[in-house]
Amino acid sequence: MSTKAKLDYDGTSYEMPIVEGSYAERAVDIRSLRKDTGLITLDSGFMNTGATESKITFINGEEGILLYRGYPIEQLAEESSFIETSYLLIFGELPTGKQFEQFSNLLTYHSMLHEDMRHFFDGFPSNAHPMAILSSMVSALSAYYPDSIEPDSHNITHIARLLSKLRTIAAFSYQKRQGRPVAYPKNSLDYCGNFLYMMFSHPAEPTYEPDPELVKALNVLFILHADHEQNCSTSTVRLVGSSQANLYAAASAGVSALWGPLHGGANQAVIEMLKEIRDDGGDPALFMQQVKNRERRLMGFGHRVYKNFDPRATILKKYADRLLNHLKIEDELFDIARQLEEVALSDEYFIERKLYPNVDFYSGIIYRAMGIPTEMFTVLFALGRIPGWIAHWKEMMEDPDVRIGRPRQVYTGERRREYTPRESRRPSLP
Repeated sequence: MSTKAKLDYDGTSYEMPIVEGSYAERAVDIRSLRKDTGLITLDSGFMNTGATESKITFINGEEGILLYRGYPIEQLAEESSFIETSYLLIFGELPTGKQFEQFSNLLTYHSMLHEDMRHFFDGFPSNAHPMAILSSMVSALSAYYPDSIEPDSHNITHIARLLSKLRTIAAFSYQKRQGRPVAYPKNSLDYCGNFLYMMFSHPAEPTYEPDPELVKALNVLFILHADHEQNCSTSTVRLVGSSQANLYAAASAGVSALWGPLHGGANQAVIEMLKEIRDDGGDPALFMQQVKNRERRLMGFGHRVYKNFDPRATILKKYADRLLNHLKIEDELFDIARQLEEVALSDEYFIERKLYPNVDFYSGIIYRAMGIPTEMFTVLFALGRIPGWIAHWKEMMEDPDVRIGRPRQVYTGERRREYTPRESRRPSLP
């Protein structure tokens, strides 16, 4: 197979090297294209553009494969924990027993916020969206740890601070929205159990004890969301970080990118769709027929990357069924969801178009079953995705060949024209 690609342009042939990845995926290296030819490429949405070479996550959308550092997502979800998987993504290998203990202790040590930061929550309106609070507070961390702006700041202390404090900020923002005092971290609990404790503790009720089934489900959810290659928010983190911005600033930008409804808000859209079906009479079969007639939009089915099935959805379906049975919840929305799932997996219309339930469909159901309100769904997405952001930021900062991100454009505006005095100008649109 050729190791060069050839471009014929304006009577001249140009050769460009082919780069091959671990699974034989191939890319044309166009880094010298403009210098050699005067041309640039145009690829809106970057669907055909590789921004970097990375050793962190591999996706094969055609075969439904997702690997973190070479480990299948199915094995990690079943056997690992969120903290162990975070260590794997960030540092490249699964930790030994001693490394895991040290890393876990570091996260416990850094779970508290500076007490001055707690007062920031009083400045936000009671109805402030928790993602707005999360983005602001993550950015503010760099003010409390000014050494983070140093070139060698990609050390384990800042990594542990961000990974640990993010859950505290998220839980505090929820308690703030409920009008309740914050619940401080409890060192005797693990990462996910501590988050649930800070979320659901109530000063007038008995001490909240995290349900082990909820803790396991949250671990799995976070693992499945921990990284997904060069998605919108991860690319944002890398682009901001390429300017040598500190980890907290880059992560804050990632939170903002994730907030968009086309990225992190999909599982919230699933619950809103289920509520809409319920309010319209609760007839899933009628709704699916309307989808086939292109009268309604189906949320939580199909995926831009996975063309056959989403391996994460297969895992979450099991945990959704397990959790609903454990909690013995009777909820009309869950019944509607199961009927939609049944239609999508049996109707040829949806099978042919590969409109299978995806990770957003099942994650929204699980979050609702856990008692997490819809406005917090994207916050929990950010909590799961933070190790992936850190891993990509760290990988980029350690790359000696990294360059500041600076995409080009094809300008389609006015050509050069001369300035005219205001009284001589023709009226234009407001």
